[in-house]
Amino acid sequence: MKEDYLYGASIRFYEELNDFLPSERRKRSFSYSFFGKPTVKDVIESLGVPHTEVDLILLNGESVNFDAHLCDGDRLAVYPRFESLDIQPIQRLRPEPLRETRFITDVHLGKLARYLRMLGFDTLYDSFLEDEQIIEWSVEQKRIILTRDLGILKNHRVKHGYFVRSTDPKEQAHEIVRRFDLKDKIAPFSLCMECNVVLQPVEKEAIRVQLPPETERTFDIFFQCPSCQRIYWEGSHHEKMSDFIDFICS
Repeated sequence: MKEDYLYGASIRFYEELNDFLPSERRKRSFSYSFFGKPTVKDVIESLGVPHTEVDLILLNGESVNFDAHLCDGDRLAVYPRFESLDIQPIQRLRPEPLRETRFITDVHLGKLARYLRMLGFDTLYDSFLEDEQIIEWSVEQKRIILTRDLGILKNHRVKHGYFVRSTDPKEQAHEIVRRFDLKDKIAPFSLCMECNVVLQPVEKEAIRVQLPPETERTFDIFFQCPSCQRIYWEGSHHEKMSDFIDFICS
């Protein structure tokens, strides 16, 4: 019977990929022991880093894909998404960015979904969605999965996903806008925060009986969700939302 040997390799993760590592392994090379010839994808995810966060892998200085196998004595360097460095001549691991930025959040990110809708970003959310349904809709509708569950991002079917670092919903929205470079794409108050449907202008006369007396006297411009029929206008909440958008863009 063939004997299994314990092999060793040197691994280093760069920049924000270190968020997923224990402190003693961050921003430094460390030794990794293994049996057989695991794929680099299996190695990376066994260390807690989802493949959706990785954009470049160098194995002994050569660019490789996730299916490459780790061998004894190898040196593995793993990099996140590059914002300014052109790495097209080498193997990019993630698909090209989606032409239209659309999201789907897991069941724990309902407030983030509302904030993203307020900023004008198409964001699906349902508190009853299972992980498999989230993945299916992400693939079918070409949506980026936003989650704080590493397990869902390790699914091999997931092509576009992001692990949200912050636990505060407002900071999460700021993080997403910064991470995906969305500042110039913000279209505030264009989507229903409840239904994720594009708001439509509505004549005041058509909704007059639904308005509070003070609102009916003070405002003349209104929008309505064609799905839930909710009515929006530039009240005091609009000013608070504008302040929030200023924070997001800061």
